[in-house]
Amino acid sequence: MASLFKSAVGTVTLSTALALMPISLAQSPVPAGTGGTVPLYRVTVVDRTVKAINYQYRSGPTLIDFRGTVLLPYAKGQATVEARQGRVDIDAKLEGLLPTQRFGGEYLTYVLWAITPEGRPHNIGELVSDASNKAKLHVTTDLQAFALVVTAEPYSAVRMPSDVVVAENEVRPDTVGTIEQVNAKFELLPRGQYTMQVPNGSAALLNGPKLTMHQYEAASELYQAQNAIAIAASLGGERYAPDVYGRAQQLLKTAQQIQARKGDYRQVVQIARESAQTAEDARVIAAQRQDMSRIAAADAELAKARAQLASAERARQDAVDQAREAEAKAAAARAQTDAAVAARAQAESEAAAAQARAERSQAKAAQTRALSRLTEEQAAESRREAAAGRQRDLRARVLGEMKSALPSLDSGRGLIATVSDESFRGPAILAAPSLRVADLARSLARHPGLAIHVEGYSAGAEGEALSLERAAAVRRTLIASGLPMNEVTAAGLGDSRPLGSNATAEGRRTNTRVEIVITGDSIGQVPLWEHSSLNISPESSSAVTAE
Repeated sequence: MASLFKSAVGTVTLSTALALMPISLAQSPVPAGTGGTVPLYRVTVVDRTVKAINYQYRSGPTLIDFRGTVLLPYAKGQATVEARQGRVDIDAKLEGLLPTQRFGGEYLTYVLWAITPEGRPHNIGELVSDASNKAKLHVTTDLQAFALVVTAEPYSAVRMPSDVVVAENEVRPDTVGTIEQVNAKFELLPRGQYTMQVPNGSAALLNGPKLTMHQYEAASELYQAQNAIAIAASLGGERYAPDVYGRAQQLLKTAQQIQARKGDYRQVVQIARESAQTAEDARVIAAQRQDMSRIAAADAELAKARAQLASAERARQDAVDQAREAEAKAAAARAQTDAAVAARAQAESEAAAAQARAERSQAKAAQTRALSRLTEEQAAESRREAAAGRQRDLRARVLGEMKSALPSLDSGRGLIATVSDESFRGPAILAAPSLRVADLARSLARHPGLAIHVEGYSAGAEGEALSLERAAAVRRTLIASGLPMNEVTAAGLGDSRPLGSNATAEGRRTNTRVEIVITGDSIGQVPLWEHSSLNISPESSSAVTAE
């Protein structure tokens, strides 16, 4: 599904896979065991247009506004822009810049970009928000016509904007300048150069002890440098630019040592920023050298192809020479006797007929092979459809058996049976529902090859400890009722994946539960309600859980 959001300044098109949110964001859960490294928002920019301004030279300062996108709708601000001799001054002030970690652990700062009418991006400065989520920046640029946008980035020295565009300029009625349309060409904005999963150490900026502004600034710059080095490493910086990459690592180590001995924060910031910039240089050098390696390989392939072509040309010329020699001998033979000419004509006629027969035979053989491949492909497709049908039938049968024992549903994570909070006596002792859990175990034992994962959740103060105890209790009952021990796992997930609000007692009771998640190749990975031919809706099969 695509969602379009517009302003008086420009138009941005976002393509997203929407789940339960009616806005242009896809919100995904953080899987267990990842340490929270998956971004909260997954946004893909497939097209971006915005209106640039060609600021009138020496006409005095003029104002433009900033407005937030759907990613940060309450962001706003204003900038004073003045075209002077040899430069354009920009004095920008923004507010509502919430912490960047809301978009994912790897996002640590905001960057202000100038986008030319041809779509080329220029990093013109970092926006550092204060405790009131406000930021200001005074910079100059040698560009004359440009649009201004703000993005969240893993570090401030990036050279290509990320997909997380949080604010853009908006033309005011009193803005002085010529408005130009920016067509951000896709080839000038390559995606993925700064995309990677980084350790969620930066979460300490939000969840750790309170820091002074100076301490926060130093810690933020260190995390940005770590991100820059990790991204450079993921793109081959250590291999293709070892000297520059090693210097970035050494600078980061030096900054960390100064912070460890509680040295001057300004020195920490200065060295950490140099480390991030050096890591960005290593990333660019690695990308360039990889491109050079690919070009060299392509040149080698081209040289090889040319050599093969030259060899083929020599062989062709040899064949031509041989043919000419044969033609000369044949002419001499024709001059000697008409009989030889007639014999040769007959021989050529027979050779042509043989070649025609051979070509017809080859064409018939090729047609036979094509029909054979088509038949094999059709047979393979029939087998795949039959296998998928068996998976759907077994999934529906297992779901029915699960529902007869416990409240159950079908979801993208698998078939899920729920043991409610009321089913436990005390912290982690199953009451009467243990019989229903045992019935479920006996039903599942009839279908070998299934994987059973028991997930405990708790909205109370006990947190992960209680959720793990309850998950373990359910696992013991399943194993005692006939399921193999190696097919049943358990995990305590605390208050993740809430089904309701923890602000009410009813919501907390609902959120405190144990889910038995059934997966396996024999029942497939696609919920029944995603098979349109089955005419099953998610609501009718209770297939949606909180993701």
